[in-house]
Amino acid sequence: MIGLVYGVGAVVRQVAQSWVVDPVPAVSKSVAPGTEYLSVSELGAHMARPGGLTSVSLVNYLQQRILKLDPQLNAVIELNPDALRTARELDQERASGKVRGPLHGIPILLKDTLETTGMQTSAGAFGLVGEAVGKNAPLVDNLIKQGVVILGKTNMTELAGFRGAPDGWSSRGGQTLNPHQADADVGGSSSGSAAALAAGLAPLAVGAETNGSIIVPAALNGVVGLKPSVGLLDRNGIIPASRRQDTPGPMARSVYDVALMLNAMSGRDPDDPHSVGAPEGVDYTRLLVPGALTGKRIGYPTTFSANGEILPVVNSASFTRTLEVLRDQGAVLVPVDMRLADASRYEELLLSDVKEEMNAYLAKRRGLPVKSLTELIKFNEDRDGTETDHQPMLKEIAASTLTPDQREPLWDELIEDFRSTVDDPIKAENLDAMATDFETNAYFGVAAAGYPGITVPSGSNEDGLPTSAYFFGTRWAEPTLLAVAHGYEQAAQAMVNPRL
Repeated sequence: MIGLVYGVGAVVRQVAQSWVVDPVPAVSKSVAPGTEYLSVSELGAHMARPGGLTSVSLVNYLQQRILKLDPQLNAVIELNPDALRTARELDQERASGKVRGPLHGIPILLKDTLETTGMQTSAGAFGLVGEAVGKNAPLVDNLIKQGVVILGKTNMTELAGFRGAPDGWSSRGGQTLNPHQADADVGGSSSGSAAALAAGLAPLAVGAETNGSIIVPAALNGVVGLKPSVGLLDRNGIIPASRRQDTPGPMARSVYDVALMLNAMSGRDPDDPHSVGAPEGVDYTRLLVPGALTGKRIGYPTTFSANGEILPVVNSASFTRTLEVLRDQGAVLVPVDMRLADASRYEELLLSDVKEEMNAYLAKRRGLPVKSLTELIKFNEDRDGTETDHQPMLKEIAASTLTPDQREPLWDELIEDFRSTVDDPIKAENLDAMATDFETNAYFGVAAAGYPGITVPSGSNEDGLPTSAYFFGTRWAEPTLLAVAHGYEQAAQAMVNPRL
């Protein structure tokens, strides 16, 4: 990419299902190689210098990088045709002395479940491709007010995995690949968001999670992903699965950038019962300071217990190093037993929620080829044929018979059980946070509880693939979790960029 100069008037057009940037003969400043891996603070510093980097040149650079690399990754499902116009307007604002904040002029990618004006919002499904929504999700508007440039939408596991497709695959976007190794697991369902960040296609991305959909792809692609407490962020305008479990979340290549995103994304929905008690006006970067780990009491499971059976934890070499880093930075490490909740009815309850909420969502969306799950299943059969069952979970969802009255008490009991598995050891040992090896899958119970968790790169394994540490805590614990994760990240310096 050395020495390339891109036209500021480039436009984006759609050819079949691919998005192409057409350069026009106008001149912008060249962008130095390696810019794609700079942090938000570094990009902002370059933009603040007279004659320095502009948002237009950065957007152009990333568009061209997407065109060059994404055909091998399938991380980006759609580019925003208004990105350059928005970047130009933000450059003009900056030149006039108006800077909206640290994200001013910074490009961002959005998961294909977030409603975005003038673009498709399809969850990767052809059955949801049609008339574009007429407004942004409130969270998207919050980001735009802070000066981000919507670069495009990311591919994902179709219907957030509820079609029953492989991780990272959608009929509309194809198979997203892990940029570290093409045949490695890419994770889902925010697959494209994580892969795009790892490949340097954008500095920031938004994911969304019901259970594992931010944490898993972030860990497997070697980036940072925060799954916030359910209800911390406004969830309107996002294709739903379960209001009891769903949350959008920030993804980036550093904990600090994730915190900056969380600042910009914040804004609770007053009509959301899950938002009651959610903190407002928090600066999530405030605790990200040197020495943040000193004296922090961090628990880590040495055993898991379920139904009276004790299961010893065998930590990986990477997590052993994580514990050493935490200890060296002054953290107090506390071994704990972590009880596992009874998850035997979790999937049944979740799929029943999906049936109700997806049907309600599809009924309200205008200009789509389907208006219900039954119609979507038929659409997929007509399009893909029936020789192979390409949508087993979607059919299972449609067959669910649990009523809301039946679900409600079961959910209440189950979520309370999951919450106690996190709350009890934290309270008993007076912990600031918990840390686990990502490989333990502890993120499942944390997500089921509606609690926050963050995954941070911890190096690579013997196969050269990313490893990750996972930190979690009780409800609304985001400030402390970010501080702990930042302290670990800064000491470990363990992120590894892929060799593309």
